[in-house]
Amino acid sequence: MSLHRIQSLARTALPEMTDDLRALVELETPSDDKELLTAGLAAIEEWTRRRLGPPDERRHHDGGPHGDMLELLYEGTSPETVLILCHYDTVWPAGTLAEWPFRISEDGRASGPGVFDMKCGLMQAVWALRLLRELDLPRPAVRLFLNGDEEIGSPASQPHVERLSEGVAATLVCEASAGPEGALKTRRKGGGIFELTVEGVEAHAGLEPERGASAVHALAELVTRMAGLGDPELGTTVNVGVISGGTGRNVVAGRARCGIDVRIAVPAETARVDAAFAALRPSDPRVSVTLTGGWSRPPMVPNPASQLLFKQAQAIAAELGWTARETSVGGASDGNFVAALGRPVLDGLGAVGDGAHARHEHVVLEHLTDRTALIAGLLTASSG
Repeated sequence: MSLHRIQSLARTALPEMTDDLRALVELETPSDDKELLTAGLAAIEEWTRRRLGPPDERRHHDGGPHGDMLELLYEGTSPETVLILCHYDTVWPAGTLAEWPFRISEDGRASGPGVFDMKCGLMQAVWALRLLRELDLPRPAVRLFLNGDEEIGSPASQPHVERLSEGVAATLVCEASAGPEGALKTRRKGGGIFELTVEGVEAHAGLEPERGASAVHALAELVTRMAGLGDPELGTTVNVGVISGGTGRNVVAGRARCGIDVRIAVPAETARVDAAFAALRPSDPRVSVTLTGGWSRPPMVPNPASQLLFKQAQAIAAELGWTARETSVGGASDGNFVAALGRPVLDGLGAVGDGAHARHEHVVLEHLTDRTALIAGLLTASSG
C-alpha cells in the first residue's frame, strides 16, 4: 500500500527530519522583529529548496512592518491544487534561544522556542511533499504559503490566505495538534483584540477631589460590565488582560486604558458583543470612552466540505495504524479565514506535544513520522 510506503520512508528519514527541526527552531523569528523575520524567511526558503528543489512558481509579498509572506508552488501529477498554510513567526522575543536552546530529552521530547507552534508543522509539511516526490506517488500541485504575522492576527497576510484558498481541493493547516492524542482541530473560536481608553478630569485628590472625574474609577466600573459579557454556554469569553492609568496616588486620574481579548464560538456573538461595547458609558457624564481595535478572525465552524476532509483524514490514519480524533479549541489560526468562506479546511495537522506560548513547549518526536505520513496521505488523496 502506498501509505505504508510513505510511513516506512518517513521512519527512515526521522533523523534528518529531527535535524531539520533543530535548524528551524534555531532561527529566531519573533513576530515583532522585522530584521530577524526577514533573515529567517530567507533561511527557510533556502532549506526548502534543498529539500524540494526550486519551486515552479515563487511569489514574495511585503508584510510592511510585519513579517513578509512567501508563496512556493510545486507542480504535481494532477490538475488539482492543495494549499498548505504554515507560519514561521513565533511569540518568543529575540534572545530567548540563548537561555532556552533546542534540546532533546531522554524521553524523546524536543523543546525550544517555537518548536510546537509551529516550526515542527512547517518541517512536516515540506517533508510530506518530499516523501511523495521520492516515491513518485500521485500528488496535486502544492502551494506552500509561509506567513510571518500569524501570531499577531495576520493583518498583512489575511487577504492572501483568502485569495489562495479559492478553488483549491483543500487547505491544510499545519498548526500543532491538540492534547496528548494529537487531535485534529475542526472547530476554533474567533477572536477580537480591543483597547478601551477612558478620558476623565484631573484634580488634586486632597484639595479639590470634587472637581475631578477619575478615569481609573470609571474604567473599573466598565471592566466589570465587559467581563459580564461572557457567555460560557455559547463559548464567549471576555478577558481584560492589561490595565494602566493615572499619574500618581494623590491625583484624580485623567486617563486610563485597558486591553481586551474576546473569543467567540458562535458567529452571531460578534454583533452582540459589538453592540454592548458601543453602549459602554460610565456613570459620570464628564468621562468619555473610546474603543479601538476589532475582530481579528471569525470562528472556524465546520462546513460539509471540511467534515468530509476530516473523515478522509480518519481513514488515512486508521490505515497507518492510529486513530485520528477531532476537537474544538479556543485559539484561532489562519484556517479560520478559510472556514468562514465555506471552503474545505483541516487544521491541527502539525506536531503532537504541548506548551504553545509557554516555557514547557515541546514536541514528541515519535509522532513525527505518522503525522508527516498523514499529511502526505491527504495530499495524494487530493490528487483526484
